[in-house]
Amino acid sequence: MIKVLIVDDQALIREGLSMMLSLYKEIEVVGEAANGKDAVDLVEEKEIDVVLMDIRMPIMDGVEATRVIKERYPHLKILILTTFNEDEYIFQGLNNGADGYVLKDVSSKELVNSIKSVYKGDMLFHGEVAKTIAGAVKGNVNMQREENIFNDLTPREMEIARLIGEGKSNKEISKILYITEGTVKNHVTRILDKMDLRDRTQLAILLKSR
Repeated sequence: MIKVLIVDDQALIREGLSMMLSLYKEIEVVGEAANGKDAVDLVEEKEIDVVLMDIRMPIMDGVEATRVIKERYPHLKILILTTFNEDEYIFQGLNNGADGYVLKDVSSKELVNSIKSVYKGDMLFHGEVAKTIAGAVKGNVNMQREENIFNDLTPREMEIARLIGEGKSNKEISKILYITEGTVKNHVTRILDKMDLRDRTQLAILLKSR
């Protein structure tokens, strides 16, 4: 059972999402919040696996709430759910640690699958959002090297890059490959340097866009 918190300033949206998700036996809605501050408070009070986070809300918006929650509970998954397909919100949310970004026009089945994906540790970007992010990331890569950029990686670095693309943490990668977390961290640093990427999120997005 995946425990979900719904965060949206519109009561009708919260009630609709709660009613819809209650139809799926693998999902349990454990709380609702009308703004980011209430979401932070509920995360501290309840056992939650995934937060469905709206962006534009009073008191504390979804971007700031994502930052606060991720700083305190990095293991908790946050799926940004919004009508706004705008670069500013997409990148602010991701920079603050969001695990995925889904537009509100998805079907109920797509939303449930998205919740399951981020719960398992995958990064999730819906439709046009994925195109926006991938385009921006590729824009930061030297276009003359784009086709061969992965060729610069050693077999071990490519293996670690692939696992990052699957959403694995350094700890998980160390267990899979039987190497220390410090070794994984060193490899990740070299990978990002070779590919001229800012962080592992950009790497994961670039891998998903291939």
